[in-house]
Amino acid sequence: MKVIFNGSLIENTDEMFSQEGWLKGSGFFETIKTVDGHPWALSRHMRRAVNSARTLGFRLPNEEVVRGCVSQILQLNNFEQGMMRISFSSNGDWGIFHTPYQGKNNPASVTVFSHEIVEEGVPLKTYPYSHRLEILREVNSKGFDEAIVINQMNKVCEGSVTNLLFKIDGTWITPPLSDGVLPGVMRALVIENLEVQVRSITVQEIPRVESGFLLSSLRIAQPISAIEGRELIHSHEFEAEIRAMALRTSVG
Repeated sequence: MKVIFNGSLIENTDEMFSQEGWLKGSGFFETIKTVDGHPWALSRHMRRAVNSARTLGFRLPNEEVVRGCVSQILQLNNFEQGMMRISFSSNGDWGIFHTPYQGKNNPASVTVFSHEIVEEGVPLKTYPYSHRLEILREVNSKGFDEAIVINQMNKVCEGSVTNLLFKIDGTWITPPLSDGVLPGVMRALVIENLEVQVRSITVQEIPRVESGFLLSSLRIAQPISAIEGRELIHSHEFEAEIRAMALRTSVG
């Protein structure tokens, strides 16, 4: 399998990238959905990468070089649907990993994660991603597809690897970044283009959730079928709105 490492197209090795597509070591990353050779919302992901680098004190490679390498690897691996990970390591290395992606469109069963997560400020997409994957593995072992993570203020934060969008009392709501929410690209697009309110959601409000979605750059909007076994309404029309908006705003 070919990957990009520090601007060069080379053969991947187990010592270079993890199976999930992150460079070995530590750093930050962007995960980008690709469809028929097009990276979705690349400019937004690059903007977030710049903000992450500034916060962490990393030096990024030239953006034109990164974009050129994205085009190069897409020409080599033109999947119908793909997952692209761009990693920026703390030691200055950077790389691009691109594999086929099987979409998660089936409704997801979620549970409230019982251990509160302490979040200080707005999280960054850093790796190793083990702290989030451990949450996902734990809830998967109990038969659930995703978690509703609660922060130290007893408020809904996000999923283990997704942002959350809930319909409560007829209004679509997503938690604010200040509650420890990762600034997801799809979350931002939903807020900017659709009628969605940003406010804190307390644990006590969870039983009032009527409908919901897991938001991410890969999943786009995966409907939530149930919370703790309580079935939710599948808002087909709103899902179609989100997916149409994502296609309209992301390609290019």
